[in-house]
Formats: sequence, C-alpha cells, structure tokens
Amino acid sequence: MNLMMLLEMAAEGMGDRVGVVSGDTRLTYGEIFEASGRAAARLRSSDAEHLAILDISSPALPIAVFAAAWAGKPFVPLNYRLTGAELEALVGQITPAQLITENERVDSLAELAGLEVIGRDDYLAGARRAEAESLDREWSMDPDEIAILLFTSGTTGPPKAAVIRHKHLVSYILMSVEFMSADENDAALVCVPPYHIAGMAAIASSVYSGRRIVQLPNFTAESWLELARKEEITNAFVVPTMLARIVELLEGQGSADLPHLRALSYGGGKMPQSIIERALELFPETNFANAYGLTETSSTISILGPEDHRAAISSDDSRVRRRLVSVGQPLPSIEVEIRDGDGQALAANERGEIYVRGEQVSGEYLGKGSLVLEDGFFPTRDGGSLDEDGYLFIEGRIDDIIVRGGENISPGEIEDVLLEHEAVSDAAVVGLPDEQWGEKVVAAVVCKPDARATEAELQQWVKDRLRSSRTPESFEFWPELPYNETGKLLRRTVRARLMAG
Repeated sequence: MNLMMLLEMAAEGMGDRVGVVSGDTRLTYGEIFEASGRAAARLRSSDAEHLAILDISSPALPIAVFAAAWAGKPFVPLNYRLTGAELEALVGQITPAQLITENERVDSLAELAGLEVIGRDDYLAGARRAEAESLDREWSMDPDEIAILLFTSGTTGPPKAAVIRHKHLVSYILMSVEFMSADENDAALVCVPPYHIAGMAAIASSVYSGRRIVQLPNFTAESWLELARKEEITNAFVVPTMLARIVELLEGQGSADLPHLRALSYGGGKMPQSIIERALELFPETNFANAYGLTETSSTISILGPEDHRAAISSDDSRVRRRLVSVGQPLPSIEVEIRDGDGQALAANERGEIYVRGEQVSGEYLGKGSLVLEDGFFPTRDGGSLDEDGYLFIEGRIDDIIVRGGENISPGEIEDVLLEHEAVSDAAVVGLPDEQWGEKVVAAVVCKPDARATEAELQQWVKDRLRSSRTPESFEFWPELPYNETGKLLRRTVRARLMAG
C-alpha cells in the first residue's frame, strides 16, 4: 500500500489521458509516471531524507509527490508565505532534504544548512528529459512508511508536522474513490495551496479516478471563473472565503454560466449560511458538498452531500433547515463520538469535543508521537455536536471556548446567531480578560455592503435568541475579518486586535 500504487494503476490503465494541466503545460498520466521515476532516481542518489517543495502549484507538484513515494522519502509541502525565521524553524525539522522552489529563491534558500535547493524549471527539465532510460520500478509497499509531512496552520500555536503514512491516505482514497470512475473529459479545478491536506487529497483522488487536475496557483474569483469556463471544469473544491468572493462577483449576473460544473465541494473553515444559500441559487445545476476533515485525518471524514443541501434549503422544518450549516454525516469508514471533558460519550445534541476513529486517521506528529487513544479514537480539539440523525455540527476549536463566570460558552453558537441578522455578513466572537467574570464576550462584525447595524441592535438580537450571558458586551465593526489562505479564521489575531482596542 503506497501512493505509487495509485499512479502505477493510472499510468497502466489511462496512460494517454491528460492528468495535469498547468498554464500551457499538459502532462499525461504516462508522462507523470516517467517523470516521477526520473525524479525519484535523483532523490535516491542524494543524501536527502525528505523531499520538500516551497512553491505555488505547478507540474512539479504531482511529480514530486509521487517521486518521494517512489524513492521511499516523506514529501513535505511548505507554506511559501512564511517569513524567513518561520521557514528556517520548519526546515530545521526535515534536513537533510531536497527542496524544490521558484527559481528566484534558489540562491537565498541555498544558504540554509542541510538543503539541496533545486529551481522549479531545473527540476521539471530533469524529470521530463526526453532520452530513453530504464527506470527502477521498485518501491516499498510498507504501509507504515511516512508519505507526507504536513505542517498544521498554526492558528492556535506553533505549526506541528502532522505525520500522514501511506496507509492513511491510501485507505481514504480506496474508501471514497472508484478507480477510473471519471470520464475522460472530467476535470478538477484545484486552487488550494500545496501545503493544504485538500491539495494532497485532490492529487491522489484525481489520479486514481482518472480526472485531470487543472491547477490555479493564485486564486482570484475572476481567474477561477475564467479557468473553469475555459477548461470546462466538472469538479472543484474551494474554501469558504473563495466561495464568498465568487458569489460576490456573480451578484447581479443571475447565474454562474458554468454548465459543465457538476460538483462543487467546500470546506476548511466555517461557511456562512447566507453565502451557501446564495451559491445554491447561482449554481442551480451544481451538486454541492461540504467536506469536513483535518490534516491529522488525511482529509475528509464527514460530508454534507448534494441531497442534504437540497433538502435543507427547501425545508420549512427548522431542524432540517439547520443542517445546511452542518458538515453532514461521517463517512461509512469513520466513527465519530462527542465526548465531555472526562472523555465520556455524550448524547445527541449535547456539545463536547469531537473524537474520530478510522483507518485514515493518523493523529500523529513528528517528534511528538501519536495522540490516538487506546480505543483508537483521536481527540480532534474541535468542539461540536451530533443531532439525533447523526449530522455533525462544528463549533470551533475547544481552545476557543469562552469561560464566563464558570459557564462554558461556544463562540460559534453566538456567531451563527449574528450571521442570521440581515445586516451581518461575517462575525467573530472571542473572550477577553475580565476581572469580575474571568472572561467577557466580545464580537467583531462585518456588515454587508450598504447595510449597517448598531451595537445595541445586535446585542438585543443575540439576547432574544440566547441567554443574556452569551450576549457580547461590546462590538467592533470591521471591513473584513482576518483569515489565512486556507479559509481558517485567525482568532488569535481577532483577539489581539480587540485587546488593543
């Protein structure tokens, strides 16, 4: 069980089919296989123990992913937006390593100890050289070898390297994707960065299904729509902030004019209900899916599928309608439990910490060991609840819980209520130090264009729907909230700005 098994099957069964489109470059699965073999030979002949990439998406990305698997080395995609000091701290954990990067950064990165730095163009030229050669077609099938090291986003602390072994990612693919299930004209638009677990899963699932990967290295709503129309995209994945910008651009146009787009998945952060409702109107023929997963679970563990979306948006039953802000039901191969602070399972509609169990769940960090419990469950540190029909609702990180006068308050619950107000487009709630109550509830709110609301109005709005203790003591009105590039709210940044104010 190795990622290379997926590419080998694709190359043998669909070798002439286009696998990757990036700008003017098009590579077939056969060409990706050959290039990965040459890159693997170069990696094996070096002293490197890891293959890292610090770059936007390009044809070098899938080649490097499979070259690392072929050579038996962990693949490490790094955040190209990191500062010099942040990057140096991460590189120190993976050296000696080969590092692929944009050509302009080769000289500066070569100064870091333990790195063999290769420019993207040189890497691709070496991997794609035309002369015939015999490839060493042997690779390890040990499922416990490390496939990928993914540094977490660090929204609540310093980034940690999550360990994804071959058995984790391959088991997810085999349980969720059928081999050669895609039509030859099917195309997946990938705009998430390489260091996002969704980016890694998109490569593996697209290769196994036979769907060509169309790369969009730098997202804008305009470029996304232009490329989706040009390449007749059938499948796409976006984070909530991306979908919000696409919806904003399409307002007033009536529809998205994307007749080929059959499936649009979103995830990686909280989706405001108003955005997904409007998106469903703009993409009436598209199947929407909300995918919830973590880096530590090798991508998706729960899905709100197309029929769930249609049922929720058309229902007058508040219980069913509410499912539109859920992440659906766990995959058949995944078990989910909600547990209290003592680790005891909770009943339906009771809030606690989300625990998950399944073959795709890693729960392991480089140098820190595994956090998986003896019973096989991994504590996600995400708070949430399961309703009586098994729909999972996410309420944010457990670390973000506000403790006011001994009462635990979920910021997500208050944010959901604020987002129901007709003037509010986005909201973030945090706890700030308070001498009397320990913490006080404070909110930052973004109003919709040409709309406004007062602090008193929003306080009353929350008080009418929740207990008074959950009503924010004060509000600030901001033009936008801070998110990282994968759609996660930077709650620490919100808290710091509110503290400073």
